Amino acid sequence: MQQYLFLLHEKPADAVAMSPAEMKELIGRYQAWAQGLAERGQLDGGEKLTDDGGRQLRLKNGQPLASDGPYAEAQDVIGGLYIVKAENDAQAEALAASCPHLQGTQWIEIRRIEQLD
Repeated sequence: MQQYLFLLHEKPADAVAMSPAEMKELIGRYQAWAQGLAERGQLDGGEKLTDDGGRQLRLKNGQPLASDGPYAEAQDVIGGLYIVKAENDAQAEALAASCPHLQGTQWIEIRRIEQLD
């Protein structure tokens, strides 16, 4: 089986509009979805990323420069990730399509993980 990375893109303002009950229900759907993958041997990992935006490291004048970001005002941030196993791209797309993240303006970036020997 091939490994795939699912990057969960979202708009920061979307979660702010959810009530605590709605958020709890959504978290339960994510947990059930991931548990189903794990039971079928298709889940290699997954994490929710913090809402603080993290740090970015870039080169400026040949020197590493760290800065805050992405910012809450950003149109799109990565809110989490999953590493899954699938037979092929079509199966990976079907798994992503069943993920509770795929709703409203949220979207999932699917990347095949290259196996290095």
